Amino acid sequence: MDSLVLEYRDPLFGIIVLFTLIFFISFITYSFSLYKERRARRDYRKLLKRFEIGKLKEEDYVHLYKTYNLPFDSILLLASTFLHKGDYNKAISVYLALLEHVTDRVKKEEVLELLGTTYFKGGFMQRSREIFLRILKFSPRNLKALKYLLIINEKLKEYSQAKEVVECLDELGSDTKKDKVFIEALIIINDPVESFEKKGEKLYSLFKENQLIERLVVQYFIQYNKEFFWEHFEEFNLKKIVDILWYLNFDDINFDKIGNNKFLNELYSAKGYLKTASHSDDFVFDVLIALNNHEHKVPASIDFEFICSSCKHTHPIFDTRCPRCHDILSFNIKYYLVKGISEANQSLQ
Repeated sequence: MDSLVLEYRDPLFGIIVLFTLIFFISFITYSFSLYKERRARRDYRKLLKRFEIGKLKEEDYVHLYKTYNLPFDSILLLASTFLHKGDYNKAISVYLALLEHVTDRVKKEEVLELLGTTYFKGGFMQRSREIFLRILKFSPRNLKALKYLLIINEKLKEYSQAKEVVECLDELGSDTKKDKVFIEALIIINDPVESFEKKGEKLYSLFKENQLIERLVVQYFIQYNKEFFWEHFEEFNLKKIVDILWYLNFDDINFDKIGNNKFLNELYSAKGYLKTASHSDDFVFDVLIALNNHEHKVPASIDFEFICSSCKHTHPIFDTRCPRCHDILSFNIKYYLVKGISEANQSLQ
């Protein structure tokens, strides 16, 4: 009996028992954590399956964020996958759910920015404006919010408010030269009180100061004062408005004014309106002129695409702002031959 007591009190035996207990506890803890992790992954996979079939509810996002401590950036990444698929409603639901539970000011501002841009991309301009105004209440120097607010006011035709935003951006040191002249031109064009003649005078004067708005001025005069345009057409860079000139109706062109203008003679000979040019240094025009002069006419025409000089992306139709980078009047025109398309439905861009 004494020998057993001595053996039990042996320090080596105690150390063995201690390490055995530590190993056992560690094993139990590890096994339990592994079980929790597997269970969490299983639940997460179930939720992912629900993503695919479109049945995910708003509370599920909160469940992921709170219960499984899914990182904040992972939730944002999840929302971005919905954006890339064009599922704006799901992305919006993620951001709205996060806003209810995010308390950190920086993270909250980030979510609000993402929510505002998602509303913008989805075409919900009023909601987008409300979000960016909310951001500016507690972060008045947020340049991203101000720039989006400028574009939104412009799209909503709230030009006086857009001008105020430009002034704010100017005070914060942003380069607003293009924005100023562009918004000023839009204010003139959309003035409900001024006469067409007075608007034309102001636009022409503004154009003489800044060539950026050339296309806006040309569009205005072709729509409201064609005589003025043909009196001054040589003041414009005709190659930059070639699509507008191409789609003009025969009766809208003052052929007496065209005279010896090489570019317009080649353009309208390629179009089939004139026969004053027998060839052109421009390959596309030259081919069309040759086809028009051939006894068996082959139906062919020109189509246009617009390349942003800032982001280099190509777009099928003209827009005053690049839909991708939002730069103002940054499109360069490229045209190419197409086989026999109908131009009856083409409208002035």
